[in-house]
Amino acid sequence: MTAVFTTRSTPLILAGMAVERFISICFPLHFSYMCTVPHTLLLIGVILILAATPPITDLLIIVIKEPPSFFHSVISCDHSLLFPDSSIYYKNCVFDGLYLSFVALILLYTYCKIMLTAQAASTSLASVKRARNTVLLHGVQLLLCMLTFVVPSLQAALISIFPQLIKEIRYVFFLVVYIIPRFMSPVIYGFRDELFRKYWFRYLSRQSLKINRVRPGTLKDTYR
Repeated sequence: MTAVFTTRSTPLILAGMAVERFISICFPLHFSYMCTVPHTLLLIGVILILAATPPITDLLIIVIKEPPSFFHSVISCDHSLLFPDSSIYYKNCVFDGLYLSFVALILLYTYCKIMLTAQAASTSLASVKRARNTVLLHGVQLLLCMLTFVVPSLQAALISIFPQLIKEIRYVFFLVVYIIPRFMSPVIYGFRDELFRKYWFRYLSRQSLKINRVRPGTLKDTYR
């Protein structure tokens, strides 16, 4: 339940960040009284409720429908085995569809408005291109994070079709949906910074020189 909660809350948090960027860029004069601490706490509370609703309802359904002996049995740590009732599967499909549509509409609208505003306000083609590349990177990251709403249904369907590849299917989904989107955050916020990128390339060039450097004295001592 903790894993489901933290995983499903990530796209909702990124959607909230997209709304904050949209207000700061498109409505800079209204930012100071729209993005306040009370409004932020309210948004966090809404995200927590939306992310906690699916796992809590899973638990309530399984407590009502399963006998007490079920909770003393030994099973593998898998969602489909712990929550075998078919109503839970269809309920989560409905929740995932609603959350996916909600987040997708927010991201599509806010990012289109941000791009149009940045293009209209900037007279430099380079700055517009840089803003567009940043938005595209964020879009790829958010699309990968939004796969968390599709993975449970898609993974269950693929496992039922290819039961002999259950480990491979789980590994691929874990890598694509849970690892790569979180890996992209330091890439976006780090390597887009010119000063950080300069020092990073300098560090890599020095490391490559250390690897390729050959010391004749050391080689002589080695062969003695």
